Amino acid sequence: MTIQFDDEKQKKSLADLHKKEEEDLVQALAEARYGVPPINLGTMTIDNDALRAIEEKEARIQEVAPFKLVGKDIHVAVRTPLPDKVAGLKMYFLDHGYLPHFYMASLASLEKAWDRYSEISYASESRAGAIAIEGNALKRIMADINNIDDIKKAIIEIEKDKSHTTSHILEIVLAGAIAINASDIHFEPEAETIRLRFRLDGILQEVMELPIVVHKFINSRIKLLAGLKITASSIAQDGRFSIYLDQDEISLRVSLIPGAYGESIVMRILNPKSIQVKLEDMGIEPKMYEIFMREIKKPNGLILLTGPTGSGKTTTLYSFLAEIYSTEIKIITIEDPIEYHLAGITQTQTDSEKGYTFLEGLRSALRQDPDVIMVGEIRDSETAKIAVESALTGHLVLSTLHTNNAAGVIPRLIDLDVNPKILVSALSLSIAQRLVRKLCVECKKEKIITDEEKMIINKIEENAKAHGKDFSNYGIDTNAPMKLYDAVGCDKCNMTGYKGRLGIFEAIYNDAKIEEIIPKNPSEREIKEVAANQGYLDMKEDGIIKALKGITSYAEVGSVVDFYEE
Repeated sequence: MTIQFDDEKQKKSLADLHKKEEEDLVQALAEARYGVPPINLGTMTIDNDALRAIEEKEARIQEVAPFKLVGKDIHVAVRTPLPDKVAGLKMYFLDHGYLPHFYMASLASLEKAWDRYSEISYASESRAGAIAIEGNALKRIMADINNIDDIKKAIIEIEKDKSHTTSHILEIVLAGAIAINASDIHFEPEAETIRLRFRLDGILQEVMELPIVVHKFINSRIKLLAGLKITASSIAQDGRFSIYLDQDEISLRVSLIPGAYGESIVMRILNPKSIQVKLEDMGIEPKMYEIFMREIKKPNGLILLTGPTGSGKTTTLYSFLAEIYSTEIKIITIEDPIEYHLAGITQTQTDSEKGYTFLEGLRSALRQDPDVIMVGEIRDSETAKIAVESALTGHLVLSTLHTNNAAGVIPRLIDLDVNPKILVSALSLSIAQRLVRKLCVECKKEKIITDEEKMIINKIEENAKAHGKDFSNYGIDTNAPMKLYDAVGCDKCNMTGYKGRLGIFEAIYNDAKIEEIIPKNPSEREIKEVAANQGYLDMKEDGIIKALKGITSYAEVGSVVDFYEE
């Protein structure tokens, strides 16, 4: 019997053994000796944008590999993270505008990252040659854009110049959307054209139709920027990229789904300026504003916001956090996803694949000794119970809940198995809100009031008066003829008749009378009847007052609240 030795197989086995030994050594030494976490890049996706932060030659000499880039945070693997070396690398990345986070990795792990340099050389050239998302370039374009017509004209001019037909269209679209404060950009391929639409003040507006040949370019460029699979067109994909304008980081959340004529692309623009709204500028009437301020400055309690998607709940929550932020308190948020980054606040993002849900996030946050916790949404019984218990143990808890109005908060929490006796002491404030568009001050005009409109307004006003709420206390001359205004449309408002949005609110304060009925598992109607005497406007009343003042239109209020609801 002849014994045969497979030298290649034996060499591979030895190499695999050495690699495993090196990985084990990294695991053992990383935190114990060098005080940094270990990382195995062999099991991770390498971010091309991170690699571009340092040239390949320098990366190999220094034995480092940047592997992940999120905003300005760059994650860097180092073979031997000695203090002097890490200090030098930290200075390098800080000088280049990054905030570095270091890890220890094996040589084999680093080589996997270095191999990616050969793949990004073309991508880098393609990106620079086709579109570079640079703040200065966008600012130059934005200077000439005031409305949708300006965007359309700029794209038509580019299309005339065949050498730049596709290389600047996306820049103009992005710059234009930011300039006119659009919240979303939609590229919708059809049989022969691409439909370009922007969402302005919550409503989709047609911009123009682009040639279908442009779709392939725009699709691949957006995928490249957002780190998506360029060749995959039959699956839904989500990604993200950022644009820096002066000191502001504008993030764009990208969603692609396959369609009959190509992938539909939607980009959500997350501009930090859009949430820098002070509470007093959000349309909150003075009496309600006072109780908002009083309750958010208390050391403990549960404040819940309700409203449908797109009703401005996130903006209101962030405004609360900005109002109470201080270096003397610790604020932690659990969000899905983190849409805007807030300075001085610890923000965490849920990840269901890794088991970091709102429930686990809340449990973890409580171990961090917080003063204020913001939970993006209460979806289940366990999260609801822990949020309530946290409000009782010295924490201020802010969150959202899916109900139609403020009166629905208590029944919903009881449905989630929260003990009503505990809820009495924990719940501070229930708030419901909607967003309405503001009439353009340049072109709005007074309208003829119909008999039905007059009847509904009179009924709402009489009901308010019966509960101690006089419209004359809110800037309405009740002795003068009733006035309402209509949207017209002009160049200043993109011919929509509206410009900007504000909130209409209602709130129920957990006073003695509300506390008295909570243990009886009250219905929404019972809660409304008790709360009506607190003196705060409900959403119908708040909306009608804003319509009578000419801030918004009757039709706009009617689109978000039910005038006929008892």
